Amino acid sequence: MISDAVIDRIASREVAAFRKANLISLELGCQAAANWFQGVPFHWMLDWPSPVPLVAAGAKGAMLMTVDGRTLDDFCLGDTASMFGHSPAPLAEALAKQAGEGLSYMLPTEKGVELGGMLAAMFGLPRWQVTTTASEANRAVIRWCRGITGRNKILIFNGCYHGAVDDVFVDLRAHPSGWEATMRASLIGQVHDILPTTSVIEFNDIDALERELKRGDIACVLAEPVMTNVGMVRDAPGYLEALRRLCSETDTILVFDETHTISSGYGGHSNAYGPKPDMMVIGKSIGGGVPTAVYGFSEEIAERMAKLNASRPSGHSGIGTTLSANALAISAMHAMVGKVITHEAYRHMLALAQRLVKGIEGIIAAHQLPWHVVNVGARVEFVCAEKPSTNGSEARAAMHPRLEAAIHLYLANRGILLAPFHNMMLLSPATQEGQVDRLVHVLNDAVTEFLE
Repeated sequence: MISDAVIDRIASREVAAFRKANLISLELGCQAAANWFQGVPFHWMLDWPSPVPLVAAGAKGAMLMTVDGRTLDDFCLGDTASMFGHSPAPLAEALAKQAGEGLSYMLPTEKGVELGGMLAAMFGLPRWQVTTTASEANRAVIRWCRGITGRNKILIFNGCYHGAVDDVFVDLRAHPSGWEATMRASLIGQVHDILPTTSVIEFNDIDALERELKRGDIACVLAEPVMTNVGMVRDAPGYLEALRRLCSETDTILVFDETHTISSGYGGHSNAYGPKPDMMVIGKSIGGGVPTAVYGFSEEIAERMAKLNASRPSGHSGIGTTLSANALAISAMHAMVGKVITHEAYRHMLALAQRLVKGIEGIIAAHQLPWHVVNVGARVEFVCAEKPSTNGSEARAAMHPRLEAAIHLYLANRGILLAPFHNMMLLSPATQEGQVDRLVHVLNDAVTEFLE
């Protein structure tokens, strides 16, 4: 419906406009290339579809300011790290106070004692541990699950992403004899074959799930309750309940990585909609952007972990770093969980998400586009395909990278920043109705141009 020629023409125009409007960012990008590999401190900063990344000067609430003097409505919010707004006052105050009292002691703090109870109350699991990233939390959880079950294999879903965890980089790919598991070809320096210890199936396939779990060799299922990293794939009716039941029947530990699906509602997707996992990982937003993450677990899992600890020799467990649960991270989470991540915040975010969904659906209907909108609470995406995907393979096939990139750049040039990954949009407690309405208006202008 939208030709490649039109996409290329508009994209070329938008690239030129970006260069003209962001001269300081361009110059700083050139300077950075002298010392930073590929011109950025970390390579993911290159994933934006602009000629160079915008250089940020600061951010507040749901606004981001650049060195070129531009102010953008921020619907990326650090790709979830700042999902509850940039520098909310309670967080900024807590960080400033902690900065004057020391940042890392390798000792517990009084706030840390309080935080444990706060996490238990919010997420419904009684026991917790802190790591520095969600990647580290997922690695720790996999180790614990293998250790306490005595099983080597884990089960993941095709198209998943659980951070920089080697064990999860397995995909299903088409093969002359059918679909087969394969290690992700893009990995750098991967030398160990993880196929014998990682099984992968499609999301929402109950038959495959039952087949894999009833073999009795899976330590844990690591899953998002709704897939969010390959576009968004919703759970089919009854699928999560079947997953919970089959895990219980086969003594398989059910782990929900709710780093993204915390957008669903207070306490995450499992608290808003069920079912309850045995273990849960929360990253990014729990510290408001300060590098930290947590994983929680049931009392039964805690008892099995304690038994494993009692049986093993002394020495490093392979879990944790000296920066895990540092005082700054604890203070950040204490402020976020206690004062920022509230029921009131979710009411605001979820209402705005519905306003955005309805606005984009109106654009799709008005232009008779074969597109659809999907949302997981405060997380919204429009997909340039007619039907919602039911698994990772369908979600990959539905992507239109060239068109998505061109739309992203069109919006960025007009003061609206979406996430660079399949144009995901987040609503924060600081986001205002006017920002949502402006996004819908500019997106409608973009669609109108692409269809001319």
